[in-house]
Amino acid sequence: MSQAGTIIRGEGEGERRWFAGGGLWTMKATAEETDGAFILVEDRMSRGKMTPLHTHPNQDETLIVLEGEILLYAEGKEHRVGPRGVAVALRGVPHAFMVTSERALILTLQTPGSGEAFYRDASDPSTNDTDAGRPPDLDRLRAAAQRHPDIIEILGPPPFEAAKESAASKAKA
Repeated sequence: MSQAGTIIRGEGEGERRWFAGGGLWTMKATAEETDGAFILVEDRMSRGKMTPLHTHPNQDETLIVLEGEILLYAEGKEHRVGPRGVAVALRGVPHAFMVTSERALILTLQTPGSGEAFYRDASDPSTNDTDAGRPPDLDRLRAAAQRHPDIIEILGPPPFEAAKESAASKAKA
């Protein structure tokens, strides 16, 4: 039987989760609530949060920046996306993003909603706002990705020049 119906969630409403890739997620619409049509997640992140280069083989991903700024890597180029900006990574397109502002708030719409299992596997329930700045657990993220190859494929490390420079300076220290 269908669970789909009207979904109304205000600010702060929805299931909250700390994501192993970094950030505090609030589930605004789950796959169950949309009959698998999509998932909609609000993501609060701190400066420096970045994703590895990855692709979603069977899902399209739309990022809507509400506050702050991200740097999106796609098609071999870096693109700045600020408030009310949108980035769409169609299924199979390699992409990554990095938060360049002090804080960022984005909505992520993924269609269809079949990718939710990976995100639940790579996250924990959260009741603490400070989880937005909690360090990522990239080993957990990679392990979850390996268990869900139909949802996400990690292709390599973050491709950003700033990330490469930071890693190089840490290696010298």
